[in-house]
Amino acid sequence: MALLSLLDINLSFGGPTVLENLNFQVDPGERVCLLGRNGAGKTTLMRVIAGEMQPDSGDVFRPNGAVYTRLTQEIPDDLHGSVHDIVYSGLRPNADHHEEEWERDVRVEDLIAHVSLSPKALFEELSGGLKRRVLLARALAGQPDLLLLDEPTNHLDIESILWLEEFLLEEKLSLFFVTHDRAFLRRLATRIVELDRGRLASWACDYDTYLVRKEEVMIAEETQQAAFDKKLSQEEAWSRRKPGAQRKRSGARLDALKAMRAERAARRDRAGNVTLKLAEAERTGVKVVDAENLCFAYPGGPMLVRDFTTVLTRGDKLGLIGPNGAGKTTFIKLLLGQLAPTGGTLKHGTKLEVLYFDQLREQIKGDLTVADNIADGNETVTINGRTRHVISYLQDFLFEPARARTPARVLSGGERNRLLLARLFTRPANVLVMDEPTNDLDAETLDLLEDLLVEYQGTLLVVSHDRDFLDNVVTSTLVFEGDGRIGEYVGGYTDWKREVAKKEAVADKARAVELTAASNASAAARMPMPDLATPAATKSRKLTNKEQRELAELPARIEALETEQAALTAQLADPVFYRTAGVKFAEVKSRLDTIEAEHAKAFARWEELEAQK
Repeated sequence: MALLSLLDINLSFGGPTVLENLNFQVDPGERVCLLGRNGAGKTTLMRVIAGEMQPDSGDVFRPNGAVYTRLTQEIPDDLHGSVHDIVYSGLRPNADHHEEEWERDVRVEDLIAHVSLSPKALFEELSGGLKRRVLLARALAGQPDLLLLDEPTNHLDIESILWLEEFLLEEKLSLFFVTHDRAFLRRLATRIVELDRGRLASWACDYDTYLVRKEEVMIAEETQQAAFDKKLSQEEAWSRRKPGAQRKRSGARLDALKAMRAERAARRDRAGNVTLKLAEAERTGVKVVDAENLCFAYPGGPMLVRDFTTVLTRGDKLGLIGPNGAGKTTFIKLLLGQLAPTGGTLKHGTKLEVLYFDQLREQIKGDLTVADNIADGNETVTINGRTRHVISYLQDFLFEPARARTPARVLSGGERNRLLLARLFTRPANVLVMDEPTNDLDAETLDLLEDLLVEYQGTLLVVSHDRDFLDNVVTSTLVFEGDGRIGEYVGGYTDWKREVAKKEAVADKARAVELTAASNASAAARMPMPDLATPAATKSRKLTNKEQRELAELPARIEALETEQAALTAQLADPVFYRTAGVKFAEVKSRLDTIEAEHAKAFARWEELEAQK
């Protein structure tokens, strides 16, 4: 039986229809990802499914007793209490005592720990990002029949996102979710649906196949529309050329023309793409930042940066990865000279013009209109020395004139992100600092932003949990490894994981050798001293035939294990496999752990037998 069925759903708010004749269902065990442009109506559809909004027409069928839980982008104003109490409130009722109370407490505490929060912290005192994490934990606590997630990875660090992926896969929850995180989408989605111009299309394939098929559909649509428009133009020309009497005698052709006009008027053309252009300032010197043995700690606090050395040059694109609270924002302020180091030396290049992109969008004033947020009440803005009307400039970011005159507080998350990009890109800069720039962006805008940053001639510092974005944009990655230590790696997220896997394999092999040596030493210490008076006692025990065969076979066994170990390590480091493996990722990782243990055991046995020859 379906967990959810939509039948002929229609909804509009006075303008273009937001949801038009939607027919759709979710079956138990499905993990459906909803895609669509910013402002397409994804959150509206979520609210209809959750029963928070009624459609103008159509029916929503939910099984009796089914529990739906929705994680919203908005943070409730009336939510108060401790983190523990709020997450606990998400549990299902336990009137029949089907669960022990300690089991419920353990689940709540485990969820709170995995989103890196204190159970005693007061919700009302947390930042917006931390509140979102509390709401995520509350949504997961109840183990609903259908979990509706709207951008669940926002404000999570990569470690927490990886945990969330594993949690959702292991719990086998049915999901209907919206996300901008392509790696998260690839790992979880069993089906993709797209909301485009009010219509819902289902794609029973993975994300990469969807991109290919979607491009084919768009090309076919453009070809069909071009042929239709050409035919309509020809018929309009015929109508203008023919005298009225002749047109009246061609009644069928006139009726067909009227039908074509009506069809063209009703057609909703696909929204264009955002036009992104950065206003670049005068070039910096070759060296932007020169740091040597840099250290920083707040008075009385732990060391956030310890003995960090690097040279950042013009054109470098640096990604920052680390747990929430590790000090990434502090590190950026330190690197740019906004904080004084407590140790080491820091030098800056010349002509630095820094532009900062804030993940909480605090630079946007909700009571001002979209246009006033850009032009500060003026009619024009200046971009690269060229004056443009603010409404025209905002159309580059897909804000129609009417939308440009509305208060910014009514914008969706993706629209707020586009507005902040539009605001920042009016200001010239040669050093760009971006804190989680991908949050809420649709796939098309995200691709354009990546292209823009790759071509950007200035220096980029970017904090992001988006693994694909880091792989596609940055040239090197700084990883916060704990205790103030920051490791620097060439390339993006996948390159870092590959390097870590290599180091772990080497370390595991070294540990195995150490354990073998220690075991041999311990065994030698337990052996009785030989009787020097008896010459035969000085001879080693001969190997049995079985042990000789075992010794002969062990090198091939060890070599086979090492070959498989290398292949699996390379497979885990492969970005394509990482994005598409799903449950198989955990299976491969488990097999790799088993091989490492078997290799250590086989190597120790070979040394033991070799010593007895």
